[in-house]
Amino acid sequence: MMLDAYPDARIGRVLLWVLAALVLAFLVLPTLVVVPLSFSGSDLLEFPPRSLSLRWYENFFGSGAWMAALRTSLGLGLLTALVAVPLGFLCCVGMNRLGGSWSRAIYGYVLMPSVVPGILLAIGLFFVLAKAKLIGTLTGVLVGHAVLAIPVVSIVLAPAVNRFDWGQAMAARSLGAGWARVLGGIVLPQLRFSLLTAALMAFLTSLDEAVISIFVSSGANSTLPKLMFLSLRDQIDPTIAAISTLWTMLIVGLVLFMNARQK
Repeated sequence: MMLDAYPDARIGRVLLWVLAALVLAFLVLPTLVVVPLSFSGSDLLEFPPRSLSLRWYENFFGSGAWMAALRTSLGLGLLTALVAVPLGFLCCVGMNRLGGSWSRAIYGYVLMPSVVPGILLAIGLFFVLAKAKLIGTLTGVLVGHAVLAIPVVSIVLAPAVNRFDWGQAMAARSLGAGWARVLGGIVLPQLRFSLLTAALMAFLTSLDEAVISIFVSSGANSTLPKLMFLSLRDQIDPTIAAISTLWTMLIVGLVLFMNARQK
């Protein structure tokens, strides 16, 4: 009977691999199409490119506006991770210690920004930040990005915090260790990979955010996604393809780095 079932199992595995390859192609190919577009010598976005050139990469790195937006986005991504990870971590610890219905209610509240449509969240943030006179400031954009990053951080950290053996922390406290030493010597070292993953996700969430940036940022604090959107709205600029290719390489590099650190 096992011999008779073996061909069926092998066919099932082949079909599973084929399905996985099709899904992967569906997800990846639209991104990969941008790569040859970035090397096109044409003034328009055309695929396949009739001539090859590095002019759009030169246009990107030689533009003061693009470089300023790049610096803003990278710095904002780092600041978002520095703000969102501690807040998300403390939120997960609080939910773990509370437990029960209170924990579930808080978790639902924390995840709300990721459920609410982005345009509605951006409009709400605009009026709140306008009252605080933070529109067009780096602080205002940071607040908006942190609001979106905290739910992502909480999703990553909540399982790790719930799996952690808090008996170790209580034992250290009973022996006289302060909370700072418990966190630095016991909790954070054991959760370091989850924290690094959460920081990476917060960073990427900030890099990818365009809607809130369109409403909140302006002038010198405009982010790269906002500038890309405005460029596509006003004209067809193949520089966007070069930026998208570099953006993809950055994200893939960060993900591969995290995978290497995990091993």
